[in-house]
Amino acid sequence: MTRKVAVMGLAPHSGWAAVVALGGPPSDPRVLARSRVEMADPRDPESKQPYHAVETLGVAKAARRLDRFRTVAEEMACTALQALAADLDGQGYRVTSIGVLDSSGRKGDSLASILASHALIHTADGDHFRSALNVAAERIGLAVSRVRARDLEAQAQAQLRRPVARLQETLKELGRQVGPPWGADQKLAALLAWLLLDQATQARLS
Repeated sequence: MTRKVAVMGLAPHSGWAAVVALGGPPSDPRVLARSRVEMADPRDPESKQPYHAVETLGVAKAARRLDRFRTVAEEMACTALQALAADLDGQGYRVTSIGVLDSSGRKGDSLASILASHALIHTADGDHFRSALNVAAERIGLAVSRVRARDLEAQAQAQLRRPVARLQETLKELGRQVGPPWGADQKLAALLAWLLLDQATQARLS
């Protein structure tokens, strides 16, 4: 049986990410799955904000602890994405790629510079989990795209050739397919997945 293509969009937060998987033609996408990817160690509440947790430590000690947080986050992300991909495989879909919403925050050049700036710490916390998703996806053979959240709507208008009003109506319809919860995170994840679905379809046709 030839499996159809599916893609996942992810909207990360501190310790978790909302995920929406789409399939079908880009002209009429369908929600195949909606879930959460947990990436914080449930035994260690500080792992939800790893850079905040090491803010007062020296650079060497902070680096060692961040490595432990990173290992757990990557393993949890990998397990979750594998499980989602296996579920979709059972539905006759092959997941080819994931999209991760990126931040627009300024990034530090070094761990020392990050720990010296509370603003950079906030950005680093988010990037910690985005990077975990990136690594996990690549481990299981999925392509990864990262799109800045503030650029997503404009990119969607251009690529999907639809005005904002039509994009929003389609996202509402996708929410009606699965019911609540269908908030801002799910809509953003779905819109990103829609972009990837269109890209995958164009690649197959070219």
